[in-house]
Amino acid sequence: MPGLRAPSDYSQEPARHPALKINAKEPFNAEPPRAALVASYVTPVDMFYKRSHGPIPIVDDINRYRVSICGLVEKPKQLSMDEIRSLPKYNIVATLQCAGNRRTAMSKKKTVKGVGWDVSALGNAVWGGAKLADVLELVGIPKLTATTPMGAKHVEFISVDRCKEENGGPYKASIPLRQATNPEADVLLAYEMNGEVLNRDHGYPLRVVVPGVIGARSVKWLDCIEINKEECQGFFMQKDYKMFPPTVNWDNINWSDRKPQMDFPVQSAICSLEDVDIVKQGKLTISGYAVSGGGRGIERVDISLNGGKTWVEAHRYQRSGVPYVSDDVNGDKWAWVLFKAEVDIPDNAEIVVKAVDSAANVQPETVEEIWNLRGILNTSWHRIRITNALKAPHSHL
Repeated sequence: MPGLRAPSDYSQEPARHPALKINAKEPFNAEPPRAALVASYVTPVDMFYKRSHGPIPIVDDINRYRVSICGLVEKPKQLSMDEIRSLPKYNIVATLQCAGNRRTAMSKKKTVKGVGWDVSALGNAVWGGAKLADVLELVGIPKLTATTPMGAKHVEFISVDRCKEENGGPYKASIPLRQATNPEADVLLAYEMNGEVLNRDHGYPLRVVVPGVIGARSVKWLDCIEINKEECQGFFMQKDYKMFPPTVNWDNINWSDRKPQMDFPVQSAICSLEDVDIVKQGKLTISGYAVSGGGRGIERVDISLNGGKTWVEAHRYQRSGVPYVSDDVNGDKWAWVLFKAEVDIPDNAEIVVKAVDSAANVQPETVEEIWNLRGILNTSWHRIRITNALKAPHSHL
């Protein structure tokens, strides 16, 4: 792609915040400390998790950069950034979550393959850009189209990013055409994050943001948008990010048995405490996040201090000072919900959180029932063990 290229090595990586927990250096994969996630509703760019599969692409000349729209279309186009910016701009608040979020907890039960993420492989941002539905109209595909006259049913996003899983080829993924052409799905070609131009780690100059879907489908460093009959046949759609039952192992796996994972299930985690923590007896505010895919809201967040025997309901909120109502048309339906609960901590407590979404989906109690060999979508109850609780003033050590 003129103006945008993928380096062959890691000598020109961007600067990153020193507080990030690095899970892999080359390619760079890192997450913020969990406490940083609940410091604000919108995650600062430098505290937003970093997920890459190769050296971070470099823009040599933004004026030469074009994104191609090709495949089964009557009017293929190459769009410059100026042309994309000339389309109506939308700001969408959306949480992106890596499918491997909380993989380390799953791996403790039985080893899984993948980057060892803790609970912070997600973040909530304000994404600014053009709706994909508007862009596709430029090549003759009307809004709310599920199948074109040429038989196309899928929209594939191809990155400049090169990765070993594709044998040095580009990272790619796809979504159904019916989702891409639906303005209510809010799929963006984003060029801003939190009101600023995208930085290199997050896809500069242009990326896809697919709200409510695992982060693997929100392709960064966009090179080409291809309209196809079939879903993407790339590695990360066909041989990764699929949800297998606990009985499947690397000897009996059949990748074609399962569809690529899209929406993510209801999820929550405590961010104000570590998984094993020391807390003085007395009142303590427990805080964290809850989120569900597909635009579903969070109906309830439950906290237990005794491993799940009894529960109290946490206070849910998005924007400070604005009451949160699940599935309110004025709420941020693609965004996480933060929660707080003030509780009296007993001696040697086991603190548990679970969330319920607006479709009454609830998190599974244990990792065992959802364990899978790739360690994706660990949505089991998040558990915190309090050790050495002291009979002392009311504060967290």
